[in-house]
Amino acid sequence: MKPKKNSILLVYLLIFSIFNTTNAEIIKKGQTGFRFLENPISAEAIGRGGLGLVNFTNSNTVFWNPSGLGWMEGKFDFNSNYTKGIADINYSSFVGAINLGKYGVLALDFLNMDYGEFYGTRRANNEKGFEDTGVFSPNAYAVGLTFSQKVSDRFSYGVRSKYAVQDLGSTWIGLEGTDVTDTNLVIGKKDYSHGEPAIDIGATYDFLSNGLRFGAVMRNFSREIKYERKNFPLPFLVSFSLSLKPLSFSKLDENIHSLIVGFETCHPRDFKEKVKIGAEYTYQNILIIRSGYMVNYDERGLTFGAGIRQTYADVKLRFDYAFQDFGIFNSVHTFSFGVTY
Repeated sequence: MKPKKNSILLVYLLIFSIFNTTNAEIIKKGQTGFRFLENPISAEAIGRGGLGLVNFTNSNTVFWNPSGLGWMEGKFDFNSNYTKGIADINYSSFVGAINLGKYGVLALDFLNMDYGEFYGTRRANNEKGFEDTGVFSPNAYAVGLTFSQKVSDRFSYGVRSKYAVQDLGSTWIGLEGTDVTDTNLVIGKKDYSHGEPAIDIGATYDFLSNGLRFGAVMRNFSREIKYERKNFPLPFLVSFSLSLKPLSFSKLDENIHSLIVGFETCHPRDFKEKVKIGAEYTYQNILIIRSGYMVNYDERGLTFGAGIRQTYADVKLRFDYAFQDFGIFNSVHTFSFGVTY
């Protein structure tokens, strides 16, 4: 069989396997923790509907598919991202990468959650039935180290190891006694903080034809953890993606007009299959317009985004913005800034 026919057959098999997974039954629902690890990062990916597995050429790819780091442009790359979320829950991230040539690409990243302030209470034997315990601020963060290597002009792989921490603060618990009316009641404070390592593994394959790319990733592979009585896993998921440049079939100059369309399927451990579709149009490698839609999410749906690219000498600058419709929670806004040189 000719190589071209082999490639076409492989695409058909991949598409079949992707759609076949959408029919799988999910038994375990709503039983994972550390959900902040699922938050989408980078306005570039969010603007096109959350398509982040195969179209990155900068270090933000570590938050989606570590194998994309092998396609990074330049010797050094840095990105900062900020998302203004719902209910004053915001998060930010930073990543820096260095290209080591034939030895691969290394990146170090940091993600931080800002949950804001909460007012604590505890049960008490008074008219209200409770008393204030003051203000507390839970937080979470993750630090990651990624290695990726582009082993040919078609294929790359990547591994990201990370350490995630979630600190829910401290609370008062009963050490002795049965209730607040018990004269023998003894209470004390207990801290609820936990850290756990996890691994992401990904691969990217470029068919070198009409911008056709395939990506696959397994994220948040880890042990189960426990705060009190029940064990729970991190938000493990498997995702697949395909993208295409449809204007490559036309006579338009792709240095002036470039269009990427694609879709992704996401198979989480604790929810039904999710699908993302999106598109990204670039004009003269300067102005970028994006849009997409997230299917089978509770509130997320339509997304829009825009980006600007500028080059000064050997330095490439990126600025991106993304808007997410979040249903009854209104909207979410993400801003990203990057430098490559």
